[in-house]
Amino acid sequence: MSERARSTGGETPREEARADAPAGSQKATRERTRSIRDRFLKSKLNVAALVLVAGFALVAVFADFIAADLPIVLHLDGKTWILPNLSSPASRTPELRRLDPEGLWEAMGPDDWAIFTPVGRGPTDVDLLARLKGPSAEHWLGTDALGRDVLARIVHGTRISLSVGVVAVGLYVLIGVLLGALAGFYGGWIDQLVSRLIEVKMVFPTFFLILTIMGIVERPSIWHVMLVIGLTGWPGVARLIRGEILRVRELDYVAAIRALGGSDGRILLRHVIPNAMGPVLVAATFGLAGAILTESSLSFLGFGTPPPTASWGELLTQAYEHAITSGAWWLTVFPGLAIFLTVTAYNLVGEGLRDAMDPRLRS
Repeated sequence: MSERARSTGGETPREEARADAPAGSQKATRERTRSIRDRFLKSKLNVAALVLVAGFALVAVFADFIAADLPIVLHLDGKTWILPNLSSPASRTPELRRLDPEGLWEAMGPDDWAIFTPVGRGPTDVDLLARLKGPSAEHWLGTDALGRDVLARIVHGTRISLSVGVVAVGLYVLIGVLLGALAGFYGGWIDQLVSRLIEVKMVFPTFFLILTIMGIVERPSIWHVMLVIGLTGWPGVARLIRGEILRVRELDYVAAIRALGGSDGRILLRHVIPNAMGPVLVAATFGLAGAILTESSLSFLGFGTPPPTASWGELLTQAYEHAITSGAWWLTVFPGLAIFLTVTAYNLVGEGLRDAMDPRLRS
């Protein structure tokens, strides 16, 4: 063994070079990420949009703690229930099944107590005596055609819309990155095949393709919506990642890793794809806004989430039916405002990321 190998614990110069080769690229990636973050956070509009996105995400995660038909904690007749608001009607005990928001108050005695959710009603609670009532102290954003609380349905509709966006976009980003990376890295017949698939898919208008597929499904559910959007949205991501892979694979550090014996799989997964994901993240942010709009449009047309599941688009369908005849303006304004704010926030975050990653805008 050489003197240099002994002095470094037995590693040869070739092994040292192989270990140090990715270090430069990793350091450059960290510095670039920090620079992008700082440029993004410089804009107050970007920060406001990010806060709005985070706010909607928190509403989606904690929807059952904001609007539910049962309290968060309930002490009744000497018994204490913890988080009954998270239970489904089918899994509830007979004591809980007989309780509704109004009946609970009547059943509570002087020694009973409860911690209620802010809204105090679930998205599927029907009150036929309060049909199409405007905003009031009892129903802050009014009720729909079945007497269900609009605020409760908007809160739980947030979970549906964001879930559709995250799952659908995650699915088509996974498909797009896989196909685009293989096409850009290996080229040849793989590139030709993926490019032809992209061209064939882009011939068909995406929304009408989704509408056709949903029309064929006998009993559409929220999972069908996620799956259809995810399986039809990947070509844009594939084109983006393919172009970035073509650029990144020619960089010096990739050639150095290949010269040191790095396998194609290691180079692609550990060094090329991570450094080519910037434009994909921007596209995914815009894609979330698009998926939310698509889900709302499908629900509005009757092809989205089935009733009685709460959905922003379903509320707009009721607005179309009752806003003019019954003057139920709140069915249009509040769900429409939720869609507008969510889509605008995601678009602003996407634009902020795009500008922060644009080298032409760096100071």
